[in-house]
Amino acid sequence: MGKIRTIHIEARSDDRYKVEVKAGNRIIYVDQAKIAGGTDAGANPFEHLFSSLAGCIATTARIIANQKKLDLKGMDMKIEGAFDAEILLGKNAGNRPGVTGIQVSVALDSAMSEMERKSFIQELRLRCPVLDTIAEATPITLLEGVALHNS
Repeated sequence: MGKIRTIHIEARSDDRYKVEVKAGNRIIYVDQAKIAGGTDAGANPFEHLFSSLAGCIATTARIIANQKKLDLKGMDMKIEGAFDAEILLGKNAGNRPGVTGIQVSVALDSAMSEMERKSFIQELRLRCPVLDTIAEATPITLLEGVALHNS
């Protein structure tokens, strides 16, 4: 078995929709648009999820390109998915609340041959940990725990 790393964050929500996330030495905000009752202080949860996926794909791509000494000047990505917002709002219970699928489009800025590109994308699918976490059935335990802050 390889080297296992544990990742964790801490988060605190306010009385609206804004969530302050402490990730290492950084503070990240998750929020909703003003039209949805938020303060627009940060991207919404799906935007953060897709951003994490894009960041991991780009990082994994750079690792692979460096290891294999492949010409990769950069890459453009578009990530999208659709979900039924009425389930989130409690107006419908017919479907699952998550996105029904995620489509990732990648445009490589590279002089790789077509065969190298296909091999590169396949290896990217196999090595990107966030892609794997989302694509596979990753168990999540949701517990009520001890409060981190006193009110």
